[in-house]
Amino acid sequence: MTTLDSRDNRPLWQRYVHGHHWRTQAEEFDGAKLGFWLFLTTEVLLFGGIFCAYAIFRSLYPGAWKEGSSLLDWKIGGINTAVLLISSYTMAVSIYYIQVGKISRARLNLMFTILCGALFVTLKLLLEYTPKWTGWFFFMDPALGHHSIDAAAGNGLFGLFRHVEGYGGKRPGSLYEYGFGHDPHMPLWWSVYYVGTSIHALHVIIGMILIFRVWLKAGKGVYGPNYYTGVEIAGLYWHLVDLIWIFLFPLLYLIH
Repeated sequence: MTTLDSRDNRPLWQRYVHGHHWRTQAEEFDGAKLGFWLFLTTEVLLFGGIFCAYAIFRSLYPGAWKEGSSLLDWKIGGINTAVLLISSYTMAVSIYYIQVGKISRARLNLMFTILCGALFVTLKLLLEYTPKWTGWFFFMDPALGHHSIDAAAGNGLFGLFRHVEGYGGKRPGSLYEYGFGHDPHMPLWWSVYYVGTSIHALHVIIGMILIFRVWLKAGKGVYGPNYYTGVEIAGLYWHLVDLIWIFLFPLLYLIH
């Protein structure tokens, strides 16, 4: 349990005292990391189940997987991959800056990591989920130029969205209404796609919250060279989120 010595006016990280049930600060740090690694194994089990379902259904219905993957834009997936890889770097750099006492630089990199996560989720919602689900494209979507806009539908949400007739309906299970699908098992493909990517996006949002908490505490002087366990924990979680996407991207976007 983290404790702080309140008898002096030094920064909080300099006043840090390890919990009484730990023999040393290093032992406390290792224990915290080991406990979080155990938690991360449960996350691997969660996504492992999704990957197993993916493998089984792909072997049973390869036509649906090929057709479904062809309807995904690998360029958007590639941009999101680059965004997360950059965010992994800035997260790692922020940990280093905390360790050497450059708190302002660490906070700058932490905020950039949060912005990368926000960009990832925004691209996922605006450029992928919304048009596939409803047929409405964001007006700045580069893919919009390849489709004929449905003039009868008008513009949605103050002109920010344009409707493309027949594009929407790519939904999971019984909600599937896409009129141009050929393989009868396409609803299953979209079920796996939405389950995998939405749960991953939820983890990105959770990671952003954890990093924002670290950013706030670093600004208050909680973290520094003598105490940075929370920063390491947030970094481990974020790297796992990035690693999961490294598997999802080729499995979903590149198999066709």
